[in-house]
Parts: sequence; C-alpha cells; structure tokens
Amino acid sequence: MTNLLNNKKPKSNILNTFAIATFSLHLLVLFLFILQGLNIRQLSLRKPPSFVQMIDGKTPTATDDLARDPEAIRQFISKTMTSMFNWSGTLPVNNVEAAVKPQPDPGITLRTSQGGNQKVTTSSWVASFAISEDFRKGFLSAIAQMTPAEVFSNNPTQAMSAELIIKRIYPPEQIEPGKWRVGMVADLIQKKRADDRRTITPFNKDLLVRAVDYYPHPLPEISTDIQKAIYSNRAQKLEIYEIRTLCLIDNYSNLSNDKSNPCGNIRTSDSFLR
Repeated sequence: MTNLLNNKKPKSNILNTFAIATFSLHLLVLFLFILQGLNIRQLSLRKPPSFVQMIDGKTPTATDDLARDPEAIRQFISKTMTSMFNWSGTLPVNNVEAAVKPQPDPGITLRTSQGGNQKVTTSSWVASFAISEDFRKGFLSAIAQMTPAEVFSNNPTQAMSAELIIKRIYPPEQIEPGKWRVGMVADLIQKKRADDRRTITPFNKDLLVRAVDYYPHPLPEISTDIQKAIYSNRAQKLEIYEIRTLCLIDNYSNLSNDKSNPCGNIRTSDSFLR
C-alpha cells in the first residue's frame, strides 16, 4: 500500500505544475492583448503626419503641422476660386463619359440672407467645402445672389455662362503661424451664349487662408463622385476663412491690415463680393 501511494505522488505534482503553467501562460497572453489594445488606441487617436505640399513631382517631407509650401497655397487659391466662379451650366466633369456628354446642372437650392430661395452651381457648392464652416454659409448665400438664373436655363437664347480669369496671385504673406494672406487679381467674365455678349467685372480679393487637419473618407470605395470631390478639397489641409476687397495701390506688401477699411482712404463696399 505504501508503495502505491508513493507511485501516485509524482503524477499529482505534474498535473499541478501543468495547471499553474497554463494559467500563467493565459495571464501573459491576456496582458499582451491589453498592451496591444492600448497601442492601437493611441495610434487611432494620433493625428496623421503633415507633409509640405511639394510641386514639380518632388518627394514630400515631414514637417511642422502648420507649415505649408507657398506655391501649394497659391495653387489651392487658384483651384478653389476658379471652381467657385466657373459657371458652365453643366455638371463637373469627373470621367471621359461626362466630358463627351455633359449633363445639365440642376443647381443646389439655398436659402439666402434675404429670405428667398436661390441656386448656386454644383461646382460652386463643391468648391465651398474648401472654406471654413463658419464662413461658408454666408459666402454661399452671396454667391447665390450673384449667380444669374440663366446659368441653369436650357434655352440657348437665354443661357449664360461665367468664367473667372485669374491675372495674378501674390505670394502668400504669413500673418501668424499657420495663417496666410493672399492677394488675387482677377476678372469675372459673364457671357451670353446666343450672341457672345460679355460683361467683365473686376474681382480683386484679399483671401485669408489657414492650415487645418484632414481626415480621409472612411469608405472611399463606395463614395459618390461629389463626395470624392468634396474630400479632395479638404485633402490639401488648407481652408479660406475670410475674403476681403483687395485694393491695387502701390505695392501689395504696403496694403493696410485694417479690416474695416483695407484700402486706406479709398471707399469700398461692405460686401466681400463687390
């Protein structure tokens, strides 16, 4: 009997050791899972790295969150303002099929500051997402008041189009970290399609631009063309947060910084679109 008891003890010790080792291994795996989860959470909360927008095909390099390449800022202004004020009467072209057979632009209906409903072109509405949210609504309302109803007309004798011809965009002037002031000299040309009669309006503006964060669309594969266009505007990590009248006096660098009267003694309209 004594021999039988002695033979069973080693078996019991092996089972205990195996149970303790297994439990310890489970604890270790649980700890690793928790550690990995914390690392993933930190990565999800971290802002994406910013890059200087380079031109001429150069490789972008990591930089400060508020730094932007001056030429990239000028290109952003040119693209945004051109898209905003080019009213062709057709929807924006996103593929070859749309270019061959352009579709009429039904426009986007907005409620203006005067209480009525007016339309802006689809391209203006899409481009407006490059403008800060607090400024965008009032800006679109003013654009709607400027946009002739004939832009959306299907009657060739009444239809109109408009094009913004940019003559010059001044080098960005940094006013504080992550903010720039950019002057633009341009003409807004409205044309009657029937007789090619044109109306040319000077459109000289002082634009205030700032650096912003960008978060890509979570489901790009199912995005519509308009959604992709909107996110492409935000992908440049810039936005326009104010537009003033630009006065062509002497030198751009000598212009007054006074918001209320940027042209010194020259009288200007209160509207940022006049």
